[in-house]
Amino acid sequence: MATILVVDDELGIRGLLSEILSDEGHTVELAENAAQARALRERMRPDLVLLDIWMPDVDGVTLLKEWGSNGLLTMPVIMMSGHGTIDTAVEATKFGAMAFLEKPITLQKLLRAVEQALTKPAARALPTPGLARGDGGEVHDGVAPMLPVAPQLLGPQSEQVFELDRPLREARDAFEKCYFEFHLAKENGSMTRVAEKTGLERTHLYRKLKQLGVDLTRNKRGGL
Repeated sequence: MATILVVDDELGIRGLLSEILSDEGHTVELAENAAQARALRERMRPDLVLLDIWMPDVDGVTLLKEWGSNGLLTMPVIMMSGHGTIDTAVEATKFGAMAFLEKPITLQKLLRAVEQALTKPAARALPTPGLARGDGGEVHDGVAPMLPVAPQLLGPQSEQVFELDRPLREARDAFEKCYFEFHLAKENGSMTRVAEKTGLERTHLYRKLKQLGVDLTRNKRGGL
């Protein structure tokens, strides 16, 4: 597993990303600004950095440029922002970022971006042409140059046939998978509402969906 540095000025984002990545077996260090990020990067030499763009002291792109010009960009960096645009994505990748994720970041996109960054640290992704844009130029469904845009969640199926001539565990897993897919569709991909509906704590729900092989890329929203 990897050592990952999460840099974000929002306490809630830092905590949630730390929880998810720690659950995946990674060692996570947290920084709330560029000054802390510099110190931690020097001390711990992370395998990956998740770097927010808008921070109170120095913005993420400036810090990225600083690391690059000083020969310190020895690890892959994934940029994050709640106000992403195509121009920002282009600028970030130009200065060495591997990907650009727009908040709210979906679980599946986060894990896929981390996996790709850790398995292909030397790769430098280029912006994908044709990303959907709004009237104000915002990139929808997360700007992630090296990640495909997730399709929208399909509606709940009206009927499901289960094969009963199989081991109990397999039959139970098949039912549970259908059950959770139904609620994800009904709640428009909202993990928070599905957790409330099913009576599961959010982290437990996330683990259960992974265990059952539920395809979270189909979530229409599914934001963190």
